[in-house]
This record gives sequence, structure tokens and C-alpha cells, in this order.
Amino acid sequence: MNKRERVLAAVSGEAPDRVPSGFWLHFPKGYEAGEAAVQMHLHFFEKSGTDLCKVMNENSLPNNPALSAPDDWAKLAPIPHDAPFITRQVELVRRVCEEVKGQAVVLATIHGMVASAFHYLGGGELYDNDKLAVTRCLRENPTAFRHGMEIIADYLDFLCGACIEAGADGLYFASLGGETAMMTDDEFETFFKPYEVALLQKYDQLAPCFNVLHMCKDHLNLARYLGYPAKVINWGVHEGNISLNEGRTLLGAQRVLLGGLDDRAGVLVDGSSDQIELAVHKVLDEAGTKNILLGADCTLPTDIALERIAQAVRSTGTYRR
Repeated sequence: MNKRERVLAAVSGEAPDRVPSGFWLHFPKGYEAGEAAVQMHLHFFEKSGTDLCKVMNENSLPNNPALSAPDDWAKLAPIPHDAPFITRQVELVRRVCEEVKGQAVVLATIHGMVASAFHYLGGGELYDNDKLAVTRCLRENPTAFRHGMEIIADYLDFLCGACIEAGADGLYFASLGGETAMMTDDEFETFFKPYEVALLQKYDQLAPCFNVLHMCKDHLNLARYLGYPAKVINWGVHEGNISLNEGRTLLGAQRVLLGGLDDRAGVLVDGSSDQIELAVHKVLDEAGTKNILLGADCTLPTDIALERIAQAVRSTGTYRR
């Protein structure tokens, strides 16, 4: 089997020649767009051996200086669909898909509603610096904030469609907002979930292969994601969250799991080859070999040796239950 055949077999419930893997990381600065980014993706796909290939998205919604107070969300105009940050990302997806040429399933990374709200409000660093910044806005002026979410939803709808048209086999939809310390269940349900569910419902029908729902960060209430239509699901099992099997029970036995390994610590980052193999086998012992793709909680360290990832990928082939 090639990478594409292996992944599609696993996702459809068939028995691949080995459990496929999906790993990714943020590339160094200078590889956000253009031909350099294309070649960096291809290098990573080849050297890591990852079966599922994800196009990273460092061309996210830029900070809007006009958002200086909660009331300002009401004044937002639609985001131009020909904005340079959008065209850069769509072109990156198109070029990577051209180069992969059907040998692997290629997913386009989409930052969901909450992440995009953070980006628009204060840039890529705002989440780490002030995790309640978006929550304060929706609490202080919910009407204005809802208008802002309509603007962001329109942008995301266009981006999703453009990535599919550019050749992506599906979306890797990264959703923030499950964190219990950030907002209440009702706030997530009211301001974010309807838009994300609508997007995933639409592109569940339009994606040639499948979509992945990544429920990002730690101490999540995964029940917030009940009703999200995505065939493959991923979350951080090493970040104060429930296990793979518990998530399968909660979110549906028909789902395909992605994950199992820690992303920022543990054997994949600093263990020996033998320890990596044992860790992979332990994941498969616990989660089984059906309806699963080996992966990590989230993105791996930028400077990780790609041979470490390749060893994890190979280790699914040495597993015997």
C-alpha cells in the first residue's frame, strides 16, 4: 500500500498493511508561504514517513488594529476573499497537492472560530498572553461580538472551499474553546459551536476524502464537541484530558482516532529508538488497530529530529497483537 491507500483503508474501517500515522510540526520562520514552504513540506513528508500529510497554516487571520474595545466587533467589514494572507495559503495548498500527486491524503489546516477570533483581536501571541481576551469581549458586548463571528465565519467558509478547490483531500479543523477555564459550556454553545458545526457539515459533503477535528489544548470538556461531524478526531490525551478509548465512547464508536503519543515531552521527543517502538506498541495495545491513526497530541517541536518520527511510523509495522 502507498500512503494514500493505507490511510483511506484505515479510515474506511478496512485493514491496512499497518496502522498509518499522522505527524506534523511548525516549520522555522521563513517557511510560511511560497516555494520554500512547499519544499519544506515535501522534505518533512519524505523524511518523517508520515502517511497523512497536513499543510500547515501560518497565514492566519492577521491582527486587526481596529479591534481595541469589545464594541469594535460590531464595526467590522467583511474580510476580502482576495486578501494576500488568504491567497498565499491557498497557493501553498495547491502547490503541495500538485507535488504529492495523489500518493498521500493531503489535509489543509483551518484555524477555527475561537483561534481566528484571537488572531483577529491580538495576533498569534494573544492566546498565550491572555487566554480570556476573547471571552471578555463576548461577555461585555455579545451583540457586537456575534457580528464579528459572522465576519469570521464567512472568511473561514471561503478558505475551506478554496483549499478544497486547490486540491486538498480534506480539512484539518483546529478548534479552540473546549478549555473549561476559558469559557462556559453555554458560551461555547452560543457563540462558536453553531458556526463550526455548519462549516464541518458543509465540508463533510464537499471534501473528497475526510476531515479531521482537532480539539486543541488542555483540560477540555470534550462533550462540547458532540454533534461535530468529522470522521477523524484528535485531542491531547497527555494534557489533562480523557484517554483515546474514553473519547471514542463519548464521541462515537464510528469515529477514527488520531493520536496517542505526547507531543512536547516523553519518548518521542527524548527516548531511544527502542523506547519509541515500545511506546507506539503500548498505544496500539490500549486503543487497538482498527479505526485509528497513530499521531501525537498536537504539533511536535520544530527542532525534533525527523528520524524520531520515522521510527514511530516504522514501529506500527512491527506491532503484533
